[in-house]
Amino acid sequence: MNKKLIGVSKRAVTSIIKYVFLIILGFVLVYPFFFMVFASFKSNEELFGSASIFPAQYSFEPFIEGWQAAGQFTFTTFYANTFVLVIPTVIGTVISSVLVGYGFARFRFPFKKILFTLMIATLMLPNAILVIPRYIIFREIGWLDTYFTFYIPALLGCSSFFTYMLLQFFRSVPMEFDEAAFIDGCNSFQLLYRVHVPLLKPSIISVVIFQTIWTWNNFFDSLIYINSIRKFPLSLALKLSLDTQADVSWGQIMAMATLSMIPCVILFFAMQKYFVEGVVSTGIKG
Repeated sequence: MNKKLIGVSKRAVTSIIKYVFLIILGFVLVYPFFFMVFASFKSNEELFGSASIFPAQYSFEPFIEGWQAAGQFTFTTFYANTFVLVIPTVIGTVISSVLVGYGFARFRFPFKKILFTLMIATLMLPNAILVIPRYIIFREIGWLDTYFTFYIPALLGCSSFFTYMLLQFFRSVPMEFDEAAFIDGCNSFQLLYRVHVPLLKPSIISVVIFQTIWTWNNFFDSLIYINSIRKFPLSLALKLSLDTQADVSWGQIMAMATLSMIPCVILFFAMQKYFVEGVVSTGIKG
C-alpha cells in the first residue's frame, strides 16, 4: 500500500513540475506580445521610465494618431495593400503546390527523379542567394514595384517546402482510393478534385496559415521589390513610421504593430484545429 502511495505521489509531483515548467515557458513566450499590447497605451516617458507592464492610464490616442501614419497615406492604404499582396499569393501557392505535389506523387514521367531532386535541392538554398538573380529577372521583365514579383513565383510552384509537405500527404493516401475512382469513371483531375482535395483540407489549411504569415511579415522581399509608398504593405509601413518621424512615438509604433498582427492571430486560432490535423497527417505514411 505504501509503495502504491509513494508511486502515486511521485507521479503527482512529476506532473506538477511539468505544468509549472510549461506555465513558466508559456509566460516567457507570451510576454513580448503582452508587452507590445500594453505599450501601445503608453507615452515614451512612461514606456522608458516605468518597469510596470501595465500603463498608468489607458489612452487610445496612439492608435488614432498611429493610424494616420505620415504623409498622404494612412494605414488603411497599407492594410489594403497587404491583403492585395497576401491573398493572391496564398491562393497561387495552394494551387501550384497541390498540382505539383499531385503530379510527383501519382504520375510517372521522364526525368521525374531528377526534377524531384532539383526541387528538394532548392530547399537548401538560402533566400539571400536568390535575391540578385530574381531582381535582375524581374527588372528585365518590368515587374519591379508590382505585386507580380510575389504572385507569379507562387503560381509557378516556387514554394518547394509546401509542395513537399503536400506530397507527403498524397503518398499517405492508399492507391485503392485512386483505383476505385477510376473504376467509377473519374479522370485524373476529377480524382484530384473529388477524392484528394476533400482529404487534403487540413494540409491545405496548414499551407494557407504558413504562407499567409510568412507573406504578411515578409519585410526583406517587399523592401527589395516594392518602391512606391502607395504600394507598401504593413511590414514596410511600420518601418516608414520610424523613418519619417524625428521624435519616434513608440506607443504609436507598438499600436500599429499590434493591429498588424490581429488578422494573423485570428486566422491561426480560427484554423488551429485543421492546422494541427494537417501537421499530423503530413507526417503519417502508409
